[in-house]
Amino acid sequence: MGKFTTEKKIILNYFQDLEEASPSEVRDVLEKYMDNKYSWKGVYPFREQEGVEKVTDIFWRPLKKSIKHMQRRQDIFIAGTNEISNEKWVMSMGHFMGLFDSQWLGIRPTGKMVNIRYAEFNCLEDNKITKTGMFVDIIGFMKQVGINPLPPETGEYFVYPGPRNHDGLLLEDADETESRKTLSLINEMVEDLNKLNESGSMDCPPELLERTWSKNMIWYGPAGIGASYTIPRYQIQHQLPFRNNLQDKVFNGHECRFAEGKFACFFGWPNLSNTPIGGFLGLPGGKISADMQVVDIYCREGDKLSENWVFIDIPFWLKQQGVDIIERTHNIYNPNSELM
Repeated sequence: MGKFTTEKKIILNYFQDLEEASPSEVRDVLEKYMDNKYSWKGVYPFREQEGVEKVTDIFWRPLKKSIKHMQRRQDIFIAGTNEISNEKWVMSMGHFMGLFDSQWLGIRPTGKMVNIRYAEFNCLEDNKITKTGMFVDIIGFMKQVGINPLPPETGEYFVYPGPRNHDGLLLEDADETESRKTLSLINEMVEDLNKLNESGSMDCPPELLERTWSKNMIWYGPAGIGASYTIPRYQIQHQLPFRNNLQDKVFNGHECRFAEGKFACFFGWPNLSNTPIGGFLGLPGGKISADMQVVDIYCREGDKLSENWVFIDIPFWLKQQGVDIIERTHNIYNPNSELM
Protein backbone atom coordinates (compact mmCIF):
# COMPACT_ATOMS: atom_id res chain seq x y z
CA MET A 1 0.00 0.00 0.00
CA GLY A 2 1.28 3.45 -0.93
CA LYS A 3 1.89 6.25 1.53
CA PHE A 4 -1.18 8.19 0.35
CA THR A 5 -3.42 5.33 -0.82
CA THR A 6 -5.99 5.80 1.93
CA GLU A 7 -6.22 9.56 1.48
CA LYS A 8 -6.59 9.28 -2.27
CA LYS A 9 -9.33 6.68 -1.96
CA ILE A 10 -11.27 8.81 0.53
CA ILE A 11 -11.13 11.85 -1.74
CA LEU A 12 -12.12 9.89 -4.85
CA ASN A 13 -15.07 8.39 -2.98
CA TYR A 14 -16.03 11.86 -1.77
CA PHE A 15 -15.91 13.23 -5.31
CA GLN A 16 -18.09 10.37 -6.58
CA ASP A 17 -20.68 10.76 -3.83
CA LEU A 18 -20.80 14.52 -4.29
CA GLU A 19 -21.25 14.20 -8.06
CA GLU A 20 -24.15 11.78 -7.61
CA ALA A 21 -25.83 13.83 -4.88
CA SER A 22 -28.78 16.10 -5.57
CA PRO A 23 -28.57 19.66 -4.20
CA SER A 24 -30.67 18.59 -1.20
CA GLU A 25 -28.29 15.69 -0.49
CA VAL A 26 -25.05 17.67 -0.54
CA ARG A 27 -24.96 18.35 3.18
CA ASP A 28 -25.27 14.64 3.96
CA VAL A 29 -22.27 13.92 1.73
CA LEU A 30 -20.15 16.58 3.39
CA GLU A 31 -21.10 15.36 6.86
CA LYS A 32 -19.95 11.87 5.87
CA TYR A 33 -16.44 13.00 4.91
CA MET A 34 -15.71 16.20 6.84
CA ASP A 35 -14.36 16.63 10.36
CA ASN A 36 -16.54 18.33 12.99
CA LYS A 37 -14.14 21.30 12.94
CA TYR A 38 -14.07 21.55 9.16
CA SER A 39 -12.81 24.86 7.71
CA TRP A 40 -13.06 25.99 4.10
CA LYS A 41 -11.36 28.73 2.09
CA GLY A 42 -12.56 29.84 -1.34
CA VAL A 43 -12.44 32.64 -3.86
CA TYR A 44 -14.49 35.81 -3.51
CA PRO A 45 -17.42 36.10 -2.80
CA PHE A 46 -17.32 32.85 -0.78
CA ARG A 47 -14.11 33.44 1.19
CA GLU A 48 -13.71 31.73 4.61
CA GLN A 49 -16.41 29.42 5.97
CA GLU A 50 -16.57 27.20 9.05
CA GLY A 51 -18.56 23.99 9.13
CA VAL A 52 -20.40 21.78 6.68
CA GLU A 53 -23.69 23.70 6.83
CA LYS A 54 -22.22 27.00 5.70
CA VAL A 55 -20.11 25.44 2.94
CA THR A 56 -23.18 23.58 1.67
CA ASP A 57 -25.43 26.63 1.70
CA ILE A 58 -22.94 29.16 0.34
CA PHE A 59 -21.03 27.16 -2.28
CA TRP A 60 -22.01 23.59 -3.19
CA ARG A 61 -25.82 23.70 -3.16
CA PRO A 62 -26.11 26.89 -5.27
CA LEU A 63 -23.51 25.58 -7.71
CA LYS A 64 -25.22 22.21 -8.15
CA LYS A 65 -28.63 23.91 -8.55
CA SER A 66 -27.19 26.12 -11.30
CA ILE A 67 -25.00 23.64 -13.17
CA LYS A 68 -27.19 20.62 -13.90
CA HIS A 69 -25.70 17.14 -14.42
CA MET A 70 -22.38 18.52 -13.21
CA GLN A 71 -19.31 16.34 -13.71
CA ARG A 72 -15.87 16.75 -12.21
CA ARG A 73 -13.40 16.40 -15.11
CA GLN A 74 -10.01 15.91 -13.49
CA ASP A 75 -6.73 16.65 -15.26
CA ILE A 76 -4.35 16.39 -12.28
CA PHE A 77 -4.83 14.39 -9.06
CA ILE A 78 -1.91 14.21 -6.62
CA ALA A 79 -1.22 13.80 -2.91
CA GLY A 80 1.65 14.67 -0.62
CA THR A 81 2.85 15.87 2.74
CA ASN A 82 2.52 19.61 3.17
CA GLU A 83 6.06 20.88 3.75
CA ILE A 84 4.65 23.92 5.57
CA SER A 85 2.77 22.12 8.37
CA ASN A 86 3.30 18.41 7.70
CA GLU A 87 -0.32 17.25 7.12
CA LYS A 88 -1.38 15.02 4.23
CA TRP A 89 -3.15 16.84 1.40
CA VAL A 90 -4.78 15.78 -1.87
CA MET A 91 -5.08 18.21 -4.78
CA SER A 92 -7.45 17.89 -7.74
CA MET A 93 -7.44 20.22 -10.75
CA GLY A 94 -9.68 20.30 -13.79
CA HIS A 95 -13.14 21.56 -14.74
CA PHE A 96 -16.68 21.29 -13.43
CA MET A 97 -18.67 20.62 -16.60
CA GLY A 98 -22.44 20.75 -16.89
CA LEU A 99 -25.49 22.59 -18.19
CA PHE A 100 -25.86 26.19 -17.03
CA ASP A 101 -29.62 26.05 -16.42
CA SER A 102 -30.15 28.38 -13.43
CA GLN A 103 -28.51 31.66 -12.43
CA TRP A 104 -25.27 31.58 -10.46
CA LEU A 105 -23.76 34.66 -8.81
CA GLY A 106 -26.49 36.71 -10.43
CA ILE A 107 -25.48 35.64 -13.95
CA ARG A 108 -28.27 34.61 -16.29
CA PRO A 109 -28.27 30.96 -17.40
CA THR A 110 -27.60 30.01 -21.03
CA GLY A 111 -28.97 26.47 -21.08
CA LYS A 112 -25.66 25.46 -22.67
CA MET A 113 -22.57 23.56 -21.56
CA VAL A 114 -20.09 25.37 -19.38
CA ASN A 115 -16.69 24.39 -17.98
CA ILE A 116 -15.75 26.00 -14.67
CA ARG A 117 -12.03 25.72 -14.07
CA TYR A 118 -11.16 24.63 -10.53
CA ALA A 119 -8.36 23.58 -8.18
CA GLU A 120 -9.34 21.92 -4.91
CA PHE A 121 -6.98 21.18 -2.01
CA ASN A 122 -8.16 18.86 0.79
CA CYS A 123 -6.30 18.19 4.04
CA LEU A 124 -6.96 14.82 5.69
CA GLU A 125 -6.34 13.95 9.32
CA ASP A 126 -7.52 10.67 10.90
CA ASN A 127 -9.32 9.82 7.63
CA LYS A 128 -11.47 12.97 7.73
CA ILE A 129 -11.24 16.13 5.64
CA THR A 130 -10.35 18.94 8.03
CA LYS A 131 -9.51 21.80 5.64
CA THR A 132 -10.30 22.70 2.04
CA GLY A 133 -8.95 25.33 -0.34
CA MET A 134 -11.36 25.73 -3.27
CA PHE A 135 -10.43 27.95 -6.21
CA VAL A 136 -12.65 28.49 -9.25
CA ASP A 137 -12.07 30.88 -12.15
CA ILE A 138 -15.20 33.03 -11.99
CA ILE A 139 -14.03 35.42 -14.71
CA GLY A 140 -13.40 32.40 -16.97
CA PHE A 141 -16.98 31.29 -16.27
CA MET A 142 -18.25 34.78 -17.16
CA LYS A 143 -16.35 34.80 -20.44
CA GLN A 144 -17.83 31.45 -21.46
CA VAL A 145 -21.36 32.83 -21.09
CA GLY A 146 -20.60 35.99 -23.07
CA ILE A 147 -19.65 38.47 -20.32
CA ASN A 148 -16.19 40.03 -20.06
CA PRO A 149 -15.81 42.29 -17.00
CA LEU A 150 -12.23 43.35 -17.84
CA PRO A 151 -10.29 44.96 -20.71
CA PRO A 152 -8.72 42.71 -23.39
CA GLU A 153 -6.21 40.15 -22.12
CA THR A 154 -2.50 40.20 -22.80
CA GLY A 155 -2.56 36.39 -23.14
CA GLU A 156 -5.32 34.07 -24.41
CA TYR A 157 -7.99 32.42 -22.29
CA PHE A 158 -9.67 29.18 -23.40
CA VAL A 159 -10.75 25.87 -21.85
CA TYR A 160 -7.27 24.77 -20.84
CA PRO A 161 -6.04 21.20 -21.34
CA GLY A 162 -4.31 19.07 -18.73
CA PRO A 163 -0.68 17.90 -18.99
CA ARG A 164 0.73 17.39 -22.45
CA ASN A 165 1.32 13.68 -21.82
CA HIS A 166 -2.07 13.08 -20.18
CA ASP A 167 -0.38 11.59 -17.13
CA GLY A 168 -1.64 13.84 -14.34
CA LEU A 169 -3.98 11.42 -12.53
CA LEU A 170 -1.70 9.76 -9.98
CA LEU A 171 -4.08 7.17 -8.60
CA GLU A 172 -1.04 5.18 -7.44
CA ASP A 173 1.74 6.84 -5.45
CA ALA A 174 4.66 8.18 -7.46
CA ASP A 175 8.36 7.65 -6.85
CA GLU A 176 9.35 9.75 -3.81
CA THR A 177 12.72 10.53 -5.40
CA GLU A 178 10.94 12.20 -8.30
CA SER A 179 8.68 14.06 -5.87
CA ARG A 180 11.66 15.46 -3.96
CA LYS A 181 13.30 16.53 -7.22
CA THR A 182 10.17 18.40 -8.30
CA LEU A 183 9.69 20.13 -4.95
CA SER A 184 13.34 21.18 -4.87
CA LEU A 185 12.99 22.76 -8.31
CA ILE A 186 9.80 24.57 -7.26
CA ASN A 187 11.45 25.96 -4.15
CA GLU A 188 14.44 27.13 -6.19
CA MET A 189 12.12 28.96 -8.58
CA VAL A 190 10.15 30.56 -5.71
CA GLU A 191 13.37 31.71 -4.05
CA ASP A 192 14.63 33.26 -7.31
CA LEU A 193 11.43 35.31 -7.66
CA ASN A 194 11.36 36.24 -3.98
CA LYS A 195 14.90 37.62 -4.21
CA LEU A 196 13.87 39.57 -7.29
CA ASN A 197 10.94 41.10 -5.37
CA GLU A 198 13.15 41.96 -2.42
CA SER A 199 15.59 43.71 -4.75
CA GLY A 200 12.84 46.10 -5.81
CA SER A 201 13.45 45.35 -9.48
CA MET A 202 10.44 45.83 -11.76
CA ASP A 203 12.07 43.73 -14.49
CA CYS A 204 13.19 40.12 -14.84
CA PRO A 205 16.07 38.94 -17.05
CA PRO A 206 15.05 35.89 -19.11
CA GLU A 207 18.19 34.09 -17.93
CA LEU A 208 16.69 34.00 -14.42
CA LEU A 209 13.62 32.13 -15.67
CA GLU A 210 15.75 29.79 -17.76
CA ARG A 211 17.37 28.49 -14.57
CA THR A 212 14.18 26.58 -13.69
CA TRP A 213 11.82 26.87 -16.69
CA SER A 214 11.81 25.15 -20.08
CA LYS A 215 12.22 27.59 -22.96
CA ASN A 216 8.95 26.16 -24.32
CA MET A 217 7.07 26.58 -21.05
CA ILE A 218 3.29 26.94 -21.08
CA TRP A 219 1.70 29.24 -18.52
CA TYR A 220 -2.07 28.78 -18.17
CA GLY A 221 -3.09 31.97 -16.38
CA PRO A 222 -6.47 33.06 -15.01
CA ALA A 223 -9.08 34.61 -17.26
CA GLY A 224 -8.33 38.33 -17.39
CA ILE A 225 -4.69 37.52 -18.13
CA GLY A 226 -4.81 34.34 -20.23
CA ALA A 227 -2.25 31.75 -21.29
CA SER A 228 1.21 32.18 -22.80
CA TYR A 229 3.64 29.84 -24.58
CA THR A 230 7.48 30.08 -24.47
CA ILE A 231 9.53 32.24 -22.11
CA PRO A 232 9.65 35.31 -24.41
CA ARG A 233 5.86 35.38 -24.91
CA TYR A 234 5.23 34.68 -21.22
CA GLN A 235 7.35 37.66 -20.30
CA ILE A 236 5.61 39.93 -22.82
CA GLN A 237 2.09 38.69 -22.10
CA HIS A 238 2.20 38.34 -18.33
CA GLN A 239 5.40 38.57 -16.33
CA LEU A 240 6.55 42.02 -17.41
CA PRO A 241 3.08 43.64 -17.19
CA PHE A 242 2.84 42.12 -13.72
CA ARG A 243 6.30 43.28 -12.65
CA ASN A 244 6.21 46.68 -14.34
CA ASN A 245 2.72 47.72 -13.22
CA LEU A 246 2.70 46.49 -9.63
CA GLN A 247 5.01 47.77 -6.93
CA ASP A 248 5.76 46.97 -3.27
CA LYS A 249 5.59 43.26 -4.07
CA VAL A 250 5.75 41.10 -0.93
CA PHE A 251 5.75 37.30 -0.79
CA ASN A 252 3.67 36.23 2.23
CA GLY A 253 4.32 32.49 2.01
CA HIS A 254 2.15 29.44 1.35
CA GLU A 255 -0.46 27.58 3.35
CA CYS A 256 0.10 24.34 1.47
CA ARG A 257 2.96 23.20 -0.78
CA PHE A 258 3.82 19.67 -1.89
CA ALA A 259 4.88 17.57 -4.86
CA GLU A 260 4.15 14.09 -6.16
CA GLY A 261 6.18 12.65 -9.00
CA LYS A 262 6.74 15.35 -11.59
CA PHE A 263 3.79 17.46 -10.39
CA ALA A 264 3.66 20.05 -7.63
CA CYS A 265 1.19 22.57 -6.25
CA PHE A 266 0.77 25.33 -3.70
CA PHE A 267 -1.59 28.04 -2.53
CA GLY A 268 -1.33 30.91 -0.07
CA TRP A 269 -3.77 32.92 2.01
CA PRO A 270 -2.57 35.28 0.73
CA ASN A 271 0.53 34.46 -1.33
CA LEU A 272 1.34 38.02 -2.34
CA SER A 273 0.66 41.64 -1.55
CA ASN A 274 1.22 44.40 -4.10
CA THR A 275 0.15 47.88 -5.14
CA PRO A 276 -1.10 48.68 -8.67
CA ILE A 277 0.45 51.78 -10.22
CA GLY A 278 -1.48 51.57 -13.51
CA GLY A 279 -1.58 49.22 -16.48
CA PHE A 280 -2.02 45.78 -14.92
CA LEU A 281 -5.14 44.11 -16.40
CA GLY A 282 -5.54 47.25 -18.50
CA LEU A 283 -6.77 49.13 -15.43
CA PRO A 284 -5.61 52.37 -13.78
CA GLY A 285 -3.57 52.30 -10.61
CA GLY A 286 -5.10 53.23 -7.29
CA LYS A 287 -2.01 52.93 -5.09
CA ILE A 288 -3.93 50.66 -2.71
CA SER A 289 -2.03 47.65 -1.40
CA ALA A 290 -4.05 44.48 -2.01
CA ASP A 291 -3.58 40.79 -1.23
CA MET A 292 -3.51 38.09 -3.91
CA GLN A 293 -4.72 34.54 -3.30
CA VAL A 294 -2.84 32.45 -5.88
CA VAL A 295 -2.72 28.76 -6.83
CA ASP A 296 0.15 27.31 -8.85
CA ILE A 297 0.18 23.77 -10.20
CA TYR A 298 3.30 22.62 -12.04
CA CYS A 299 4.52 19.87 -14.32
CA ARG A 300 8.25 19.10 -14.54
CA GLU A 301 9.89 17.50 -17.56
CA GLY A 302 13.49 16.50 -16.94
CA ASP A 303 15.16 19.21 -14.88
CA LYS A 304 12.89 22.10 -15.94
CA LEU A 305 9.31 23.22 -15.32
CA SER A 306 7.29 22.72 -18.49
CA GLU A 307 3.67 23.64 -17.65
CA ASN A 308 2.05 25.84 -15.02
CA TRP A 309 -1.68 26.18 -14.30
CA VAL A 310 -2.40 29.34 -12.31
CA PHE A 311 -5.44 30.66 -10.46
CA ILE A 312 -5.54 34.20 -9.08
CA ASP A 313 -8.57 35.46 -7.19
CA ILE A 314 -8.73 38.60 -9.32
CA PRO A 315 -12.27 39.49 -8.16
CA PHE A 316 -11.04 39.65 -4.54
CA TRP A 317 -7.90 41.59 -5.49
CA LEU A 318 -10.11 44.17 -7.22
CA LYS A 319 -12.68 44.17 -4.40
CA GLN A 320 -9.98 45.36 -2.00
CA GLN A 321 -9.47 48.34 -4.32
CA GLY A 322 -13.15 49.27 -4.39
CA VAL A 323 -14.28 47.47 -7.57
CA ASP A 324 -16.65 44.52 -7.14
CA ILE A 325 -16.84 43.00 -10.62
CA ILE A 326 -19.26 40.28 -9.49
CA GLU A 327 -21.78 42.73 -8.04
CA ARG A 328 -21.26 45.13 -10.96
CA THR A 329 -21.86 42.37 -13.52
CA HIS A 330 -25.00 41.29 -11.66
CA ASN A 331 -26.37 44.85 -11.49
CA ILE A 332 -25.80 45.43 -15.21
CA TYR A 333 -26.90 42.11 -16.72
CA ASN A 334 -29.39 40.66 -14.24
CA PRO A 335 -30.40 43.28 -11.66
CA ASN A 336 -33.72 41.65 -10.69
CA SER A 337 -32.14 38.36 -9.57
CA GLU A 338 -30.51 37.44 -6.29
CA LEU A 339 -26.72 37.70 -6.25
CA MET A 340 -26.12 34.55 -4.20
